[in-house]
Amino acid sequence: MTSFAAVTSNDIDTDALLASVSDDRAGAVVTFAGVVRNHDHGKAVTAIEYVGHPSASDVMAGVIAEFEGRDGVHAIAAQHRVGHLGIGGVALFVAVAASHRKQAFTCASDLVDRVKEVLPIWKKQFLADGTHEWSECP
Repeated sequence: MTSFAAVTSNDIDTDALLASVSDDRAGAVVTFAGVVRNHDHGKAVTAIEYVGHPSASDVMAGVIAEFEGRDGVHAIAAQHRVGHLGIGGVALFVAVAASHRKQAFTCASDLVDRVKEVLPIWKKQFLADGTHEWSECP
Protein backbone atom coordinates (compact mmCIF):
# COMPACT_ATOMS: atom_id res chain seq x y z
CA MET A 1 0.00 0.00 0.00
CA THR A 2 1.30 3.39 -0.98
CA SER A 3 -0.03 6.38 0.94
CA PHE A 4 0.68 10.05 1.33
CA ALA A 5 -0.96 12.54 3.67
CA ALA A 6 -0.07 16.17 4.25
CA VAL A 7 -1.21 19.62 5.19
CA THR A 8 0.65 22.36 3.34
CA SER A 9 0.86 26.11 3.05
CA ASN A 10 2.01 25.74 -0.58
CA ASP A 11 -0.20 25.26 -3.61
CA ILE A 12 -1.17 21.61 -4.00
CA ASP A 13 0.63 19.87 -6.85
CA THR A 14 -2.28 17.77 -8.11
CA ASP A 15 -0.19 16.19 -10.90
CA ALA A 16 2.41 14.95 -8.41
CA LEU A 17 -0.26 13.53 -6.10
CA LEU A 18 -1.96 11.78 -9.00
CA ALA A 19 1.37 10.31 -10.10
CA SER A 20 2.06 9.12 -6.55
CA VAL A 21 -0.89 6.69 -6.65
CA SER A 22 0.18 5.01 -9.89
CA ASP A 23 -0.08 1.25 -9.42
CA ASP A 24 -0.16 -1.50 -12.06
CA ARG A 25 -2.78 -3.41 -10.03
CA ALA A 26 -5.23 -0.53 -10.23
CA GLY A 27 -8.04 -0.59 -12.75
CA ALA A 28 -9.40 2.71 -11.45
CA VAL A 29 -7.97 5.97 -10.19
CA VAL A 30 -10.40 8.47 -8.72
CA THR A 31 -9.49 12.03 -7.83
CA PHE A 32 -11.31 14.76 -5.96
CA ALA A 33 -10.38 18.42 -5.97
CA GLY A 34 -12.13 20.67 -3.48
CA VAL A 35 -11.85 24.15 -4.98
CA VAL A 36 -12.71 27.60 -3.68
CA ARG A 37 -15.98 28.75 -5.20
CA ASN A 38 -17.31 32.30 -5.54
CA HIS A 39 -20.41 31.80 -3.39
CA ASP A 40 -21.67 30.08 -0.25
CA HIS A 41 -25.27 29.97 0.95
CA GLY A 42 -26.30 32.85 -1.30
CA LYS A 43 -23.37 35.09 -0.36
CA ALA A 44 -20.64 36.18 -2.78
CA VAL A 45 -17.20 34.89 -1.70
CA THR A 46 -13.97 36.55 -2.86
CA ALA A 47 -11.37 34.36 -1.10
CA ILE A 48 -10.83 31.89 1.73
CA GLU A 49 -8.23 31.53 4.42
CA TYR A 50 -7.75 28.08 5.93
CA VAL A 51 -6.25 27.99 9.42
CA GLY A 52 -4.93 24.68 10.72
CA HIS A 53 -4.30 23.46 14.22
CA PRO A 54 -0.68 22.29 14.79
CA SER A 55 -1.99 18.70 14.96
CA ALA A 56 -3.58 18.87 11.49
CA SER A 57 -0.79 16.95 9.71
CA ASP A 58 -0.91 14.15 12.28
CA VAL A 59 -4.69 13.99 12.06
CA MET A 60 -4.51 13.82 8.26
CA ALA A 61 -2.03 10.93 8.50
CA GLY A 62 -4.36 9.15 10.91
CA VAL A 63 -7.29 9.56 8.56
CA ILE A 64 -5.33 8.08 5.67
CA ALA A 65 -4.30 5.16 7.90
CA GLU A 66 -7.99 4.43 8.55
CA PHE A 67 -8.46 3.78 4.81
CA GLU A 68 -5.26 1.88 4.00
CA GLY A 69 -6.76 -1.55 4.65
CA ARG A 70 -9.75 -1.17 2.35
CA ASP A 71 -10.36 -4.09 0.03
CA GLY A 72 -8.89 -3.50 -3.42
CA VAL A 73 -7.35 -0.12 -2.56
CA HIS A 74 -3.68 0.05 -3.53
CA ALA A 75 -2.71 3.70 -3.08
CA ILE A 76 -4.08 6.85 -1.44
CA ALA A 77 -2.84 10.43 -1.49
CA ALA A 78 -4.50 13.37 0.24
CA GLN A 79 -3.35 16.91 0.89
CA HIS A 80 -5.12 19.91 2.42
CA ARG A 81 -4.02 23.50 1.89
CA VAL A 82 -3.83 26.12 4.62
CA GLY A 83 -3.40 29.84 4.10
CA HIS A 84 -5.03 32.28 1.71
CA LEU A 85 -6.67 30.90 -1.45
CA GLY A 86 -8.40 32.77 -4.22
CA ILE A 87 -11.37 31.61 -6.24
CA GLY A 88 -10.46 28.38 -8.06
CA GLY A 89 -7.66 27.48 -5.64
CA VAL A 90 -7.42 23.82 -4.65
CA ALA A 91 -8.08 23.42 -0.94
CA LEU A 92 -8.21 19.61 -0.75
CA PHE A 93 -7.00 17.00 -3.21
CA VAL A 94 -7.52 13.26 -2.88
CA ALA A 95 -6.41 10.48 -5.23
CA VAL A 96 -7.26 6.81 -4.77
CA ALA A 97 -6.08 3.87 -6.89
CA ALA A 98 -8.01 0.62 -6.56
CA SER A 99 -8.60 -2.59 -8.44
CA HIS A 100 -12.14 -1.59 -9.40
CA ARG A 101 -13.98 1.72 -9.88
CA LYS A 102 -16.53 1.18 -7.10
CA GLN A 103 -13.73 0.59 -4.60
CA ALA A 104 -11.94 3.75 -5.74
CA PHE A 105 -15.06 5.94 -5.79
CA THR A 106 -16.29 4.71 -2.41
CA CYS A 107 -12.91 5.10 -0.75
CA ALA A 108 -12.40 8.62 -2.15
CA SER A 109 -15.89 9.74 -1.13
CA ASP A 110 -15.63 8.28 2.37
CA LEU A 111 -12.15 9.76 2.77
CA VAL A 112 -13.30 13.27 1.86
CA ASP A 113 -16.22 12.96 4.30
CA ARG A 114 -13.88 11.81 7.08
CA VAL A 115 -11.40 14.64 6.42
CA LYS A 116 -14.21 17.20 6.62
CA GLU A 117 -15.45 15.55 9.82
CA VAL A 118 -12.22 15.46 11.84
CA LEU A 119 -9.44 17.55 10.32
CA PRO A 120 -8.80 20.57 12.59
CA ILE A 121 -8.75 23.17 9.83
CA TRP A 122 -11.06 26.15 9.93
CA LYS A 123 -12.33 28.14 6.97
CA LYS A 124 -12.56 31.93 7.03
CA GLN A 125 -14.55 33.18 4.05
CA PHE A 126 -14.04 36.70 2.76
CA LEU A 127 -17.28 38.09 1.36
CA ALA A 128 -17.83 40.59 -1.45
CA ASP A 129 -19.41 43.07 0.97
CA GLY A 130 -16.08 43.40 2.83
CA THR A 131 -17.03 41.22 5.79
CA HIS A 132 -15.91 37.71 6.63
CA GLU A 133 -17.35 34.66 8.34
CA TRP A 134 -16.06 31.39 9.72
CA SER A 135 -17.56 28.30 8.17
CA GLU A 136 -17.43 24.50 8.47
CA CYS A 137 -15.43 24.26 11.66
CA PRO A 138 -15.19 20.65 12.92
